[in-house]
Amino acid sequence: MKKSKLWIVDDEESIREICRSALEDNFIIETFPNGSEALLALNSDEPDLIITDIKMPGLSGLDLLQKVSEKCPSLPTIVITAHSDIDNALSAYKGGAFEYLPKPFDVDTIRSLALKALNQTDVDTIKKNSNSTAQSSKIIGQAQSLQNVFRAIGKISNSNITVLIRGESGTGKELIAQAVHDNSNRSSKPFVAINVAAIPHDLLESELFGHEKGAFTGAQAQRIGRFEQAQGGTLFLDEVGDMHPELQTRLLRVLSSQEFYRVGGHRPIKSDVRIIAATNQYIEELIKTNKFREDLYHRLNVFKLVLPPLRERKEDISSLITYFLKTSATELNTEEKRIDDSTLKYLIEFNWPGNIRQLENICRYLTVMSASSVITIDDLPDDIFLNTQKINVVSTDGDWKSGLQQHIRKEILSDKDILKKVGVEVEKMLIEESLLATDGIKLEAAKLLGWGRNTLARKVKDH
Repeated sequence: MKKSKLWIVDDEESIREICRSALEDNFIIETFPNGSEALLALNSDEPDLIITDIKMPGLSGLDLLQKVSEKCPSLPTIVITAHSDIDNALSAYKGGAFEYLPKPFDVDTIRSLALKALNQTDVDTIKKNSNSTAQSSKIIGQAQSLQNVFRAIGKISNSNITVLIRGESGTGKELIAQAVHDNSNRSSKPFVAINVAAIPHDLLESELFGHEKGAFTGAQAQRIGRFEQAQGGTLFLDEVGDMHPELQTRLLRVLSSQEFYRVGGHRPIKSDVRIIAATNQYIEELIKTNKFREDLYHRLNVFKLVLPPLRERKEDISSLITYFLKTSATELNTEEKRIDDSTLKYLIEFNWPGNIRQLENICRYLTVMSASSVITIDDLPDDIFLNTQKINVVSTDGDWKSGLQQHIRKEILSDKDILKKVGVEVEKMLIEESLLATDGIKLEAAKLLGWGRNTLARKVKDH
């Protein structure tokens, strides 16, 4: 069987050799150290597949991608990069890439993608407008779970498919919705966002669909609702799981018929709106308790994006802190702060119940409150010490000794440091509960524990 021809374009020799080693059994391989040489070779030869880096001296991978798309529009291309942010991902797809792969990658993954690209049957459905440019975004991250989100956004942005974004509060659901809109063919039209949970039920219908003059007491003029404001663009329904059942029925009707009525209106209005919904709730459980319509769920859940919580993206925390400290300094017109290694380590291990929103707020706080240009553990706000993970020392019957004993019994054979760890965790819990009980006033918390304030401050720093 004749082998297909593959070109590998990367300024790092090690990457070229890794790809060669992974793919030489399936392809005839030629490598290039930069985009210019590959483009020159394209004048006299044409491969069956190109794998290219993005960041290279001279002609970048994205520039090469555009040139290849112009010369050989049916030639599949896989983009690889160490700079894994959403802008690179979306630029790759818009430039016509078959697939986008962040470094470091598994050799089995690159082999599987290469064979899949070679066997694709409908390149045109994946190709994007090579002249368009991805809009700038604040979404950054190396975590594989986030890369999967980037990859999905790149493939759905230019469709009108309805999207449901799921994730905990603070994970950036609105940013993702905005990115989908900004990189779609609706980007020149409005992006309208509404938090369903923030508006009382009796006002939400008018907010969404508008009302006619005299429709109800106080309706002294016609009002245009969010659906009309978003005409031709995108309507983002945040916290859709909190929508009242009556409005769920109304929304389902709009999604089914593509038209709606203003409150008090008699003339149907055509709706040309892409719906992106988001929720931090487990909708399947709401369906079981008849709090959410199953048919509406299936209408919204045409394409699902699941955003990982920050605690599952620990490899991204350092770069996010650097980014937020920089932007905070710019916004507040002050000196950019940096964080010392021990404090960074603590923040990386922190559980982040408020996710990215909490991290951003803390970076803004530190930019204002840190007296030095270097942030230390002492600069962190007290409330960050109140959300650490705990061992379970309370059983269902309230007997804390029994709960602790069960924990020790479970861990003692596998954990040689259990004596030290249990002591540390119990002391941490006592500190946290004393701070909670005294609203974070360290002097009062220290008194509860029989310590001096300096002892408590030292213990907080140690933990």
